[in-house]
Amino acid sequence: MISVVVPSFNEEACIEAFLKSLCDQTLPRDQYEIIVVDGNSKDKTREIAEKYADKVFIQTSKKVGGARNDGVLASKYDLIVTTDADCFLPRPWLETIVKDFEKYPDASIIYGPIYPLEPGFKHKFEVFLYNIVVRIGGRTGIFYATLGANTAFRKNLFIEAGMYKVCDAGDDWELPKRMKNYGRVVLDMKMIIGFSMRRYINFGLFRSAFQWFYVVAKGGFSDKHQYMGKEYTKK
Repeated sequence: MISVVVPSFNEEACIEAFLKSLCDQTLPRDQYEIIVVDGNSKDKTREIAEKYADKVFIQTSKKVGGARNDGVLASKYDLIVTTDADCFLPRPWLETIVKDFEKYPDASIIYGPIYPLEPGFKHKFEVFLYNIVVRIGGRTGIFYATLGANTAFRKNLFIEAGMYKVCDAGDDWELPKRMKNYGRVVLDMKMIIGFSMRRYINFGLFRSAFQWFYVVAKGGFSDKHQYMGKEYTKK
């Protein structure tokens, strides 16, 4: 049984298509719960989410890492999956995760790559390069390019490891550094999801990457550059 935790904020343009893909999995719907943790959206995000999710509530902790932590603490199952409200989830996604944990019983955390939802060679090439980084990190163990949009872990080990760091950026990359002390970190390239490139369309790839690296280099916090909490003009 799986609990799927989804942070959201002003996602009325994306969340219905996302939740439809999450509800249309090869894993039977009664074998997983959907938890939407909302950052007090000003649009119809929660209203839409309530049509599909098992639990919808406003987060009490700060930032996206805190929203994920709130969702985990509200969950009722031992396997947790985190994703984002602007993604698209292929039908075998959850079933793949279940089989991975059966294949790797010593795993503490399992993660996968992405493909771009927006069309165009530019986005495909950017994600191709990113997935190379993901593969290199997963094979070498030097780093783990986990995304909060496509990560699964064992709830008890996650809590014991200290949960997501509540910061402005890098909380998803930082988590496996601690989780590896409690079990194996596994990369499955078949555990793939559709990922929105809207941040990079709106704000530019290099600018966004610079801001992310800057904030992470500052320990996850920065008053100079804002990485989270962006508002998007293009859908």
